[in-house]
Amino acid sequence: MDKITYRDAGVDLQKAEEFVNYIKEKVKGLSSGVLLWGGFSSGLKIEGYKDPVIMMSTDGVGTKLKVAQAVGIHDTIGIDLVAMNVNDVLTSGADPIAFLDYIATGMIDLDVLKKVIDGIVEGCKRAGVPLVGGETAQMPDFYPDGVYDLAGFCVGVCEKSHLLTGEEIKEGDLLIGLPSSGFHSNGYSLIRKVLTQKGIGYDDRLSEFGKRVYELLLEPTRIYVEDVKKLKTKVRIKGMAHITGGGIRGNLVRILPEGKRAIVKKSLIPKQEIFDWIRRLGNIEEEEMYRTFNMGMGFVIIVEEREVQKVIDLIKDAFVCGHIEEGKRDVLLV
Repeated sequence: MDKITYRDAGVDLQKAEEFVNYIKEKVKGLSSGVLLWGGFSSGLKIEGYKDPVIMMSTDGVGTKLKVAQAVGIHDTIGIDLVAMNVNDVLTSGADPIAFLDYIATGMIDLDVLKKVIDGIVEGCKRAGVPLVGGETAQMPDFYPDGVYDLAGFCVGVCEKSHLLTGEEIKEGDLLIGLPSSGFHSNGYSLIRKVLTQKGIGYDDRLSEFGKRVYELLLEPTRIYVEDVKKLKTKVRIKGMAHITGGGIRGNLVRILPEGKRAIVKKSLIPKQEIFDWIRRLGNIEEEEMYRTFNMGMGFVIIVEEREVQKVIDLIKDAFVCGHIEEGKRDVLLV
């Protein structure tokens, strides 16, 4: 009987080792100060805090992966992975301090996975967070050829007294929105269904945008770390929300205290034609659009009225989009 190796079963340990070495080279400088990088676990020293709390988040990029894999563009999806996690951690008031990734695939394609890692490293640079480790799982017979899945994990830290619980949100506080960079990483199952029904391919050119479909769909998720960092020492922030799956209402309500509701004025959100395009194309009802997509607003910050001008001065594309009032805990889109 012929001897069987792990490689015969579809797992190439040599490629895995080569991929790890590639990652080590890419993160040089980015992960300085990381403890035990490349070991069974890794970490960072927590310094400069009196009463630190650790905040954590995990997320993926959903079926946006199918678009990336269909057109063979794999770097921007790595930026998305970092963005979805660091933006979530930001909302707690914490500073992201560590990022980890998980990549699962049937067989390692070095050219593809190197591009994915390039994107993750770029996302970490934009977020100012080190890549402290990760896992690459080879799972032959589980994932078809050319298919991979991603998950990200972010750790943040802040003083316990600076944790944003939403309890300080009061009537009269104002909502300040920050624009999204498009669809971000939500709603892609609906987008793909609409495109399939209409017979539109990812490589088709859209004259109204001067771009191909995949270029619009693979625009990376905006990372809001630098924006929030500008505000932290100068503005009293009462709450922050990352607008992801579930839309404005489904995410903003999560940070409101009992007895307070947010009134969001849709007319104040800068219009992005990409949302009108998919709405018309799929004949999607407005309510469904707002339930599925960020509709051009990727992040919301709640402050007192007297703080608004400071925010506008510090973040040039920020805009007032609503207010807080007494009432049943809810978000009303008007």
